[in-house]
Amino acid sequence: MLGARTWLGRGLLLPCARAGLAASPRGSSSRDKDRSVTVSSSGPMPAGGKGSRTNCSPSTPQKVPNRLINEKSPYLLQHAYNPVDWYPWGQEAFDKARKENKPIFLSVGYSTCHWCHMMEEESFQNEEIGRLLSEDFVSVKVDREERPDVDKVYMTFVQATSSGGGWPMNVWLTPNLQPFVGGTYFPPEDGLTRVGFRTVLLRIREQWKQNKNTLLENSQRVTAALLARSEISMGDRQLPPSGATMNSRCFQQLDEGYDEEYGGFAEAPKFPTPVILSFLFSYWLSHRLTQDGSRAQQMALHTLKMMANGGIRDHVGQGFHRYSTDRQWHIPHFEKMLYDQAQLAVAYSQAFQISGDEFYSDVARGILQYVARNLSHRSGGFCSAEDADSPPERGMQPKEGAFYVWTVKEVQQLLSEPVPGATEPLTSGQLLMKHYGLTEAGNISPSQDPKGELHGRNVLTVRYSLELTAARFGLDVEAVRTLLNTGLEKLFQARKHRPRPHLDSKMLASWNGLMVSGFAVTGAVLGLERLINYATNGAKFLKRHMFDMASGRLMRTCYAGSGGTVEHSNPPCWGFLEDYAFVVRGLLDLYEASQESSWLEWALRLQDAQDRLFWDSRGGGYFCSEAELGAGLPLRLKDDQDGAEPSANSVSAHNLLRLHGFTGHKDWMDKCVSLLTAFSERLRRVPVALPEMVRALSAHQQTLKQIVICGDPQAKDTKALLQCVHSIYIPNKVLILANGDPSSFLSRQLPFLSTLRRLEDRATAYVCENQACSMPITEPCELRKLLHQ
Repeated sequence: MLGARTWLGRGLLLPCARAGLAASPRGSSSRDKDRSVTVSSSGPMPAGGKGSRTNCSPSTPQKVPNRLINEKSPYLLQHAYNPVDWYPWGQEAFDKARKENKPIFLSVGYSTCHWCHMMEEESFQNEEIGRLLSEDFVSVKVDREERPDVDKVYMTFVQATSSGGGWPMNVWLTPNLQPFVGGTYFPPEDGLTRVGFRTVLLRIREQWKQNKNTLLENSQRVTAALLARSEISMGDRQLPPSGATMNSRCFQQLDEGYDEEYGGFAEAPKFPTPVILSFLFSYWLSHRLTQDGSRAQQMALHTLKMMANGGIRDHVGQGFHRYSTDRQWHIPHFEKMLYDQAQLAVAYSQAFQISGDEFYSDVARGILQYVARNLSHRSGGFCSAEDADSPPERGMQPKEGAFYVWTVKEVQQLLSEPVPGATEPLTSGQLLMKHYGLTEAGNISPSQDPKGELHGRNVLTVRYSLELTAARFGLDVEAVRTLLNTGLEKLFQARKHRPRPHLDSKMLASWNGLMVSGFAVTGAVLGLERLINYATNGAKFLKRHMFDMASGRLMRTCYAGSGGTVEHSNPPCWGFLEDYAFVVRGLLDLYEASQESSWLEWALRLQDAQDRLFWDSRGGGYFCSEAELGAGLPLRLKDDQDGAEPSANSVSAHNLLRLHGFTGHKDWMDKCVSLLTAFSERLRRVPVALPEMVRALSAHQQTLKQIVICGDPQAKDTKALLQCVHSIYIPNKVLILANGDPSSFLSRQLPFLSTLRRLEDRATAYVCENQACSMPITEPCELRKLLHQ
């Protein structure tokens, strides 16, 4: 923690210190933590709790909307009927604070955050607290998914001056936007061990009146310390550290924190962290003949299998919940995030490439089935998330997990038919309950349900293999598989009649870019054209609705309007680094899956725009935000953590390597080296915090394969060679289709392509490394042998 916290130690940060999570998983960031931070405890985290939704219409006729009613963000609209004089982030609020000499109260969250709902219901709907916030502060509400720059700057402060971070994040600022007090979730009133939100407001009001100069001095000192601490620059270094050394160190750090029994890398809460799984697969590939390589593969595959069998996966409707509140992956925090689905689809597809086990490909297909059904918009874009909370029945207060949990009675009524051939009287409901661990008393521990809202209810989690369940009742394995699938389908149809969780229909360029990758990679690996079509439609959506042709810039957000339309805020919210990096990755993956060179051309244009808007020409690497967009913020940061989402700098390093492979442009390789060099100190100190960047570092210091297929894209022999490449796990490669046209986009970028010929007029593959190509190959089996070497 920073040292400039002496004044804050008078109890103002007690709620934050109390609310902050225990030590986070290795390599995790605030994004990985319970975004709705509650009181930490040594036991499993609570999964239950009451939430509310303030809809865009008043719950009573007397309520008058505040100015947030004019916003597009679903999160801001949830606060539009609070008795708080809320402002959106912007100059109007800042000018008011300076003119009236008032501190700014900044509250940051997102629409599917359970503990954000709790604080909204308990504090922001409270008339007395509303008066305090409106009279003594300038209150600003921010959707962290719209403004990740604002979120990251002040989360950096909260983490540095307290015991943790998460959402809702509440920070008090000077009129010049410098933070001086911060925390996460606050209860409304004082408790035995925690200071309540009302008390915090009164104390800050008093201190602002009596000790304002001290506050300002402390704020400036903390800001200066944060600025120095967050600087990432090449300095006098010329080259990045050794990829082999960082690779080994990152693996060792992960190995130390690995859960042998249940997989994953922490006790609880447990997050999927696909970036770690991706690193382990990559580490396995480069260490296949070593014990550590086998270990890395086993760690990743076991973790993916345990997650897929656990309650963190929605066995009825597919897709994955945000995280598990326990070590066993059993009881989840029930929100579903688009970026998790996108990355996990890729992770399970890679697991299938490596293992050949269709268990993993089935899970990947299920994830994308859920996204297509529940998160896809008519325009081709993808919505951000589904809430954890929903009403158990219409007209009731929302409860966490209500949509997803089951009682034994419900299952027995839905699945009452007898199972023929069993060694004892058995219904299909009893079979399903045995396999998925349902009990009359419920399978949710009271420690995970402190308010008793989930008593007697069950989360489906696989308790036995199909073979064991079949043996238990003397049934055939395939018969059990069919019975369970039929039962799950009946539960799915019954669940349709429950009130659905709130959908955050905001569409973000970054997460849509990740989802384009998810559909493109999985579609290519499994040879499913319909999945690639979803990726193509997603890319078309991005170009049509989130790209400004005149300036060449991406927009950050757009919103689902009525009748399937797409709406934008005015003025538009322009893209951040992660929007460009994730969309470029998606377009590169889509080109390799579809071989449509227009997507590659657009990726190059977006990379040029990213370099122009975010590149640090002095220190190397990319800033998270444009200089103009972040004007006034006390810090301009470079994201240095691969967490729930990969760092945009890590993804950019990979993109630059791939773009160099597709084009031969030396400038992109030089930028990649500068970026990796700028992060040298961070990589050396805690490589496990940047597993995705360690992968990029290793890829840079190894040899990138250019796999060229010469042939007609519609011909069967061309498709067979392409599918051969897609079926093999080769992370450090680019896949190029050369159709023999010297005027084509790729032939203009890479003149050597025009020298490669088809052999005997058949589709022909070449594997090129270090400006030298293999002998021509026409048989997929021969290509497979070469690529496995």
